[in-house]
Amino acid sequence: MSAVAEFLPKPGASPAPWPATAPRRRLGRILREMDAISPDHLLSAVAMEARTRAPLAEILRAEGWVAEPALLAALSRLWGRPVADLAATPPDRAALQVLGTEFCLAERIVPIAGPDGAIRIATSRPDRFAEIAPRLPPDWRQMEIAGRDAPENAVLAEAADSLTRMAEARTPDALSCRGFGQSRPGRQTALALAAGLGLALLAGLFALGAGLAALLVWTTLVIALQSGLKLAALAAASRPRRPDPPGRAVPRLPIVSILVALHREPETAPSLIARLSRIDYPRALLDVLLVTEEDDRETRAALDAAGLPRWIRQVSVPPGSIRTKPRALNYALPLTRGEIVGVYDAEDSPAPEQVRDVVDSFRTAGPEVACVQCVLDYYRPRTNWLSRCFTAEYAVWFRVILPGLARLGLVVPLGGTSMFIRRAVLTGIGGWDAHNVTEDADLGLRLARSGYRTNVIASVTMEEPNCRPLPWIRQRSRWLKGYAMTWMVHMRHPERLWRDLGPWRFLGVQVLFLGTLSQFLLAPFLWAVWLAGPFGLADAAGLLPPILLYIVAAALDIAAMAWAVRGPGHRHLWPWLPTMIAYFPLATLAAWKGVAEILRKPFYWDKTEHGILAAPPTGF
Repeated sequence: MSAVAEFLPKPGASPAPWPATAPRRRLGRILREMDAISPDHLLSAVAMEARTRAPLAEILRAEGWVAEPALLAALSRLWGRPVADLAATPPDRAALQVLGTEFCLAERIVPIAGPDGAIRIATSRPDRFAEIAPRLPPDWRQMEIAGRDAPENAVLAEAADSLTRMAEARTPDALSCRGFGQSRPGRQTALALAAGLGLALLAGLFALGAGLAALLVWTTLVIALQSGLKLAALAAASRPRRPDPPGRAVPRLPIVSILVALHREPETAPSLIARLSRIDYPRALLDVLLVTEEDDRETRAALDAAGLPRWIRQVSVPPGSIRTKPRALNYALPLTRGEIVGVYDAEDSPAPEQVRDVVDSFRTAGPEVACVQCVLDYYRPRTNWLSRCFTAEYAVWFRVILPGLARLGLVVPLGGTSMFIRRAVLTGIGGWDAHNVTEDADLGLRLARSGYRTNVIASVTMEEPNCRPLPWIRQRSRWLKGYAMTWMVHMRHPERLWRDLGPWRFLGVQVLFLGTLSQFLLAPFLWAVWLAGPFGLADAAGLLPPILLYIVAAALDIAAMAWAVRGPGHRHLWPWLPTMIAYFPLATLAAWKGVAEILRKPFYWDKTEHGILAAPPTGF
């Protein structure tokens, strides 16, 4: 430390004015003079800087080639500014309110009061200070150097409560379901839905004349529309993909932030870090945040014990009025440093090249493409019958339905993981709806309403299959409950939704959301009517058209699945596809469980338990 201390500004010395720019090569020379870095590491860092255009200081931090005190001393000498002692000097609260919490977090700065009472700005990115200086009051432009995470930690210590409140109310009221089940309109909507479904089932069970005929027409229409949409998606997805137009030249790779929400998952910590470490992207441009609840001491302790690399941070979310994944993501969003924000689940094993593929997809797309969704697949699909069916269902959803919807220009209900979005767009539309238990599908719909598109790319993330019946039903009930709430929220004002989406996409939303719910919720009605036909309790001749249509729809489902699992890694599923007729009735149980929860506890997050099956060593 004596060699380092030699280069720090002397106590009491007048700080030199900071320059507008500083040659980054000088930082390396200063570190060599301090004997703080080896020649080999410096050469490697300079090569990375030329290749990635990442700041040299960030490269050195991410790779761990320079101790933080030495790097701070070198930056202090380079810029002629002192190192701020944020442990002894808390943020100036009044100045923090003037600048705004999110601005300070985004720019990695914190205002502090100097010995003379003047406001100074401590920053961990002195190379960016000239850019943000015009946005500061004229007498607040004295810069001090801070460690990489020091400004963020100082701001959080002062503003955690406001960030917590913001995390729960980021989405505008008109597009959020946070009042659902509590406000009178929300309760009335839920009760009307439940009453309508109950009457539908009564009509089916007792063959009530006109009501029975109306429900038969509705279910037949739903099956026809869903089959038509699936056929159109299959045709669109199976077309050869046209090569992307050449994108504009970019001077550098962007920083990519990745959020991983964990809750009561201490056993996944070591394997999670190993899987994230396989991502092939410059560490200086990779910003991974592991988001845990503040009271989840077991998971936080496991992450600490695992030893996080310097490019991975842990974020603890304070308690609030609800506890959901989107609330945790919203809390961490202001802490992200990337231009692109991605989401993974704790059990995910993404393809090593996935982040590069996502960046390339954004680079070659226009600004209207705000989101990129990757394909989700399952490892160990041969575990049992349920895992085989789940794998086939995921294959048709991510390899047929979502790519087809994207190519048809329809709304793409996003997956809750392996999706990447432009950070500016995400913050502009209000982040995730913290009260929606299918925040992913809701986000896809809000993106479309704001005029943005989603691309679906072939890069694969492997997940653990949910292969036990009761956990499967609980997970699916959460998804279907979220679909119902999303549909009801966006249909508060159908005319606005029509205006935002246009007729074609508006119809697609009805088929996707309302059609899916109707199909599962009214399945008992169909079963009851069809069973009543042979016994003379219903018009058997009148049942023939919907039965034939149902058979055609089932055949189309199997054909689409067969196409989706045609690859060498999935062909073993072909013999099992006819048995899917026994798989989907499970979703009916889940749908009715979800509807019951809308009435009792709409924001309850029925979490899926992970870690039952070990991931393959390679992740694939």
